[in-house]
Amino acid sequence: MPVKNRFSELLPEITAWRRDLHENPELMFDTHRTAGIVAGKLRDFGCDEVVEGVGRTGVVGVLRGRDTGSGKVVGLRADMDALPIEEKTGAAHASKSFGKMHACGHDGHTAMLLGAARYLAETRNFDGTAVVIFQPAEEGGGGGKVMCDDGLMTRWGIQEVYGMHNWPGLPVGRFAIRAGGFFAATDEFDITITGRGGHAAKPHDTVDPSVVAAQTVLALQTIVSRSVDPVEQAVVSVTAMETSSTAYNVIPQEVNLRGTVRTLDRAVRSLTEERLVAIAEGTARVFGARAEVKYHKGYPVMVNSEEQTAFAAGVARTVSGQCDAAPLVMGGEDFAYMLEERPGAYILVGNGDTAMVHHPEYDFNDETIPAGCSWLAEIAEQRMPVS
Repeated sequence: MPVKNRFSELLPEITAWRRDLHENPELMFDTHRTAGIVAGKLRDFGCDEVVEGVGRTGVVGVLRGRDTGSGKVVGLRADMDALPIEEKTGAAHASKSFGKMHACGHDGHTAMLLGAARYLAETRNFDGTAVVIFQPAEEGGGGGKVMCDDGLMTRWGIQEVYGMHNWPGLPVGRFAIRAGGFFAATDEFDITITGRGGHAAKPHDTVDPSVVAAQTVLALQTIVSRSVDPVEQAVVSVTAMETSSTAYNVIPQEVNLRGTVRTLDRAVRSLTEERLVAIAEGTARVFGARAEVKYHKGYPVMVNSEEQTAFAAGVARTVSGQCDAAPLVMGGEDFAYMLEERPGAYILVGNGDTAMVHHPEYDFNDETIPAGCSWLAEIAEQRMPVS
C-alpha cells in the first residue's frame, strides 16, 4: 500500500500545525506550549487517554483499535524540542523567538505523529493498542530517559517502540534503516592537568602543563588507531584547551582539556573510556604532572532490534516502494534509552535537498509529511492487523 490518500488530504492542515510549531520553538523540557497543543489535538481526535507531564513535559496518547484481543501494544515516538540556534532560513514561518529554532525537524516529527494519531483515531483499523509518545528534551536533555524513568513503558504496557527522523540528502519519501548499532553513544570528558607554574623564562623550574596537554592530545589519538579494532567505529576529539593563565611570560599552573567520544558498540565504549583515563593519567605522570579525568556518559548507543528493523523496513517498502541501507551515524539520539527498555526500530525518512540538521538554514520539508505519516500509521496497522 503506497502513501495513504488521507494524508494527502490532510497535508495542508498538518503543514499548518508544523509551521506553527516552527514559529514557536521551545528548548529542552520547556516545551509547555508545544505539549499543550499536542495534548489538545489528541483530545480533539478522540484519543482514549491523554496524559500530560510524563517525563516533566512529555505527552502520551492512547488509541485502542476496533479490537484489542491481540493484547499487543505498540509505541510510536516523536520529539518536540528545538535548538538554541538563530534561524537564517528567511521563511515566512521562521522562528519568532530570538536564538531558538527547529533546526533538527522535531516540529515535523511532532506534526507527522499527530497526523498519524488523527488517522488512527478515525479508522481504528488495528487489533491492539497504539501509544503515541511526544517527548521533550532530545537535544541534550535525555528526555527519552526521563520519560522511561517516569514509567512510560510499564504504565502503558508498551511491548515495542518505533521512531523516525528526517534526513537531508535522502530523497523525499524514501526511507533508510539498519539493524544493530545505528546512532553513536555520545560521551564527554574533562581533563585537568596540573603542573607547577612559573616564569616563562625559567621553564626548568616548572612542570609545564601545556606541554603535557599537547602530548596528551596526541596520545589520545592512539585509542582509535591502536586500541580499537579497525573494523569497529570510534571517534575521540579534543575540542577545547584552556590554560589558567593568558600572559605571555607565565607558564600556567593548569590546563583544561575537554572533548567528546563517539562509539557504536558497548564494549568499544568501555574500552575507550578506560584507555582515555589511563593515557591522560599516565602521560601526566611521566612529566611529573597530575591529570584528573571526569568522564561523562551521555546517550548510549542506539541499537535497532533485528526483527523490528526488518519489519520497519518492510513497512517502508509498502509506503515508498523501497528502503535503503542507512549509514552509521556518529551523532547521538536519546531514543536509545527507549530501545534499551523495549525492542524496536528507528528509521530515517528523506527530507530532500536541504541544509543538514543543526544548521541555521535548515528547514523541515513539508513534502515529507504524507510518507512519514503513512509509515507511522502502517506500523500500527501492520504490527497489529485486524484478523
